[in-house]
Formats: sequence, structure tokens, C-alpha cells
Amino acid sequence: MGRNKHVFERSRIVQSMFGLVLVFLFGAASCGDSTAPPTGPPPIDESAVGSESHPPDSKDLAGGRPTRGIWITLDEIRALPTSGRAWDALRAQADRSAGTPDLSNQDQMNNVYVLSKALVYARTGVQRYRTEVRQNCMRAINTELGGETLALGRELAAYVIAADLVGLEPSEDVAFSAWLRRTLTETLAGRTLRSTHEDRPNNWGTMAGGSRAAVAAYLGDRTELARVAQVFKGWLGDRSSYARFRWGELSWQSDASRPVGINPRGAMKQGYSIDGLLPDDMRRGGSFRFPPGTTNYPWEGLAGAVVQAEILHRAGYPAWEWQNQALRRAVESLYSLSRRYSSSWWVNGSDEQFIPWMVNKRYRTQYPVNLPARLGKIMAWTDWTHSR
Repeated sequence: MGRNKHVFERSRIVQSMFGLVLVFLFGAASCGDSTAPPTGPPPIDESAVGSESHPPDSKDLAGGRPTRGIWITLDEIRALPTSGRAWDALRAQADRSAGTPDLSNQDQMNNVYVLSKALVYARTGVQRYRTEVRQNCMRAINTELGGETLALGRELAAYVIAADLVGLEPSEDVAFSAWLRRTLTETLAGRTLRSTHEDRPNNWGTMAGGSRAAVAAYLGDRTELARVAQVFKGWLGDRSSYARFRWGELSWQSDASRPVGINPRGAMKQGYSIDGLLPDDMRRGGSFRFPPGTTNYPWEGLAGAVVQAEILHRAGYPAWEWQNQALRRAVESLYSLSRRYSSSWWVNGSDEQFIPWMVNKRYRTQYPVNLPARLGKIMAWTDWTHSR
């Protein structure tokens, strides 16, 4: 019995020493490159999701609330590439910190940073991106308080779309949805998201409309979305749909007695074409004259408008076609100004580089684009999501 005990003890000692040797060898091997600089985004954990070329299907991607596809569907995302400059820029941003949400800050980029994480999650199924999106959506709640509706309009839509793509957990969705409902009617500096959309016929109103449309679509509120469509169609020029905006200086209107958000097809003034121009944003560069006073406000006005159009399009409204393709004519009018007078009328260097990608997608046009596109205030990543 004693001899066997000694043999057993020696055996344990030998096994322990052998284990230490293995730990030393494998530990050294795994740590040998620990100081090497990264050469790109961290590799996707394919063990969690399967092959990157075969991401999980829709029911697996949205781990909580099912996606409505209010901006893009999961099936469409699965067909998008995981290579190229647009993907590389999207993935690189998704792997960075998004910062802290603050919807009272109209210039903060956290919203589109969070959206990058949602898109990469929807394409790959890697859970850490979904976790970060959920955390940021929860942290965004009530951060709009103390700000203005321009900030809320610019910031909110991207969070809503991100939440739709990842599927919030049930308790999160209850809190998030209640907050979204409240954002429609809460007063910020004397205005609400609804009143701004229905009152201001410029970038303030279009940005508010973009986020209002996203909220309505996320909540499945067909009545609210129908009102968004009614107001948006009126802004595009159908005054029989809606015409109760409060206009600024009217010199850029083709008919000052019947002002609209985008001048009608064929509109002329003093021998100059003003077809497609946005009068209430053009006035920011000065009263009517040619060459016009340069201003980037028309592009910002279009930013909120194309977000409204796409969300309404997804909901079954032919918004891209309304008023003789008003949004296509608007882009053409600004591109025409850039050809005739100054390249500053085009989107190079501006925050609205996501717009031409969407316009080219929906109208099959070939307006110049930037790749990768600079991030917008209300939307981004359309060089990947809406590339033809």
C-alpha cells in the first residue's frame, strides 16, 4: 500500500511537470506576436456565425424584435459584398468606439457610427456588434432633452434603423418604442418633431420628417406614416396634399402665390431654369439672382427628403416618383449649377455624399459619387447599401 502511494505521487509530479512544459511551449507560441501592430480590422469570429459568405438567415439575425426592413431588409444585406472600399470603410468604423449618444447635439456622429455596427452585424451575425447597438440605443433615450428639433431630426433616424436591423430584446424594445412615441410630440425649444415637419419647409422640416418616418415605420403606425406621406408629397409640390408650411423669403419660388419645397418641372424665372431648386433653402444663399449665392442648405434639405422617400418607398408609397420625380430633378438642378458656375454646388467635401448613391439606385442615373462616401448627418453607408 505504501509503495503504491509513492508510485502514485511520483506519477502526479511527472504529469504536473509535463503540463507545465506544455503551458510554457503553447503560451510562448501564442504570445510571440502580441506586440505586432494590427494590419486591419479584427477577424470575424466565424465560429459564432458560420462562413462569412453564408450569414445566418433573418430569424437568427434579429435576436429579439423581428426586423421590419424599414430601410433595408436582411435578405438584401446578405447579398451585399464583404470586400471593396465601401465595405472596408463600414467595417473599420464598426470596429471603433461609437462614443456616447447625445441627440441634443446636432453635429454628433454617434448615430451613423452605431448604424455601421448594425449593418456589419446584419451581414455577419457577430454578436458583439449587436450588443453595442443595443447598448447605444438604450443610452440614447432622453438625450434629446434640452436640444432642438433640428438635432433630433438629424440624429434619431439612424438609431431607429439600427435598432430595426439588430432586433432589440423585448424589455429593451418596450422602453425604446415608448421613447420613440414620445419623441413625436415632446416639446424641444418650442417645437415638436411633428410640428417641425409640418411647419418648416427647409432642412429643419425634411430632417424632422426623415426621423418621423423612421419612428412611424418602426412602430408600425400606418396612420402616422400616412401623415408623413401626405406632408412630404405636399412639400414636393402637390399643394392639394398639404400646403400649410410657413415660408421664408419667396424670390426663389416659381410661383410666390403657391410656394412649394421643390420647384415644378419646367419652371423658369427671368430666363433662367429654376426647375428642381429648393426655394426655401436656396434663399439661405441670398435672394434670387444668377449666379446664385452659394449655400449648402439645398443638399441638407435633400438629405432629410431622400430618407423620407426611401422609408415611404419601403412602406409601399411611390414617393420617388411623386411630382415628376422631384428628387431626381432637385439633384439635377444642383449638378447643373456645379457645371455652370462652381463645383461648390456639388457634394464634394460635404456631408451629403450619401445622396447620389440613393438617387442613382432609385432612378438608374449616373451622377458622380464619392467612394467611400463621407458620412452624413442623418444617414450614411449608402455606398454599400444602395450601390447599383
